Amino acid sequence: MTDEGPDTVETLAARDADREAALADLFQRHHLDLVRLATLLGAESDAEDVVGDAFCELHRGWKRLRSPDAALPYLRAVIVNLVRMRVRHLQVVRKHVEWVREDDVASAESQALVRDDQRALVAALRGLAARQREALVLRYWLGLKEAEIAEAMGISAGAVKAHTARGMAKLGKVLEAQGDG
Repeated sequence: MTDEGPDTVETLAARDADREAALADLFQRHHLDLVRLATLLGAESDAEDVVGDAFCELHRGWKRLRSPDAALPYLRAVIVNLVRMRVRHLQVVRKHVEWVREDDVASAESQALVRDDQRALVAALRGLAARQREALVLRYWLGLKEAEIAEAMGISAGAVKAHTARGMAKLGKVLEAQGDG
């Protein structure tokens, strides 16, 4: 047995304990906000599952983080990607299923997260292109900076500006039309 043996085991155990404590703290402080993010991005009734999957990805990839401060941006990026994959999957399924319901009934859980006065905005957000919706939610709901949004979406800061500008223009037109109707 080498001198490193017991120290290595103790060191690994301490790192595991630190990781678990950091993950638990992150979950406690940000879970609800991340569920709201997933809901606003289009996960609807799957929002809890998307966030749970994102935490699993974080747990698996913890050692690859630059620092513990990178965990929340990493979770946001994973959630954006998981919601994108879910939306793509649903589009494919809907193309192959003829009896898809026209009305999109959200779960009671996601409805409870969105107050009555926000429903028109959420409905208008759902009408935007996915990238525009993602950029607007990350910018105005989470208050992220362009660089953080670019990292979460996996695009350039210039593309973030373009998606945000186009999204705001379309959102303004939709909300104005709703107000006139």
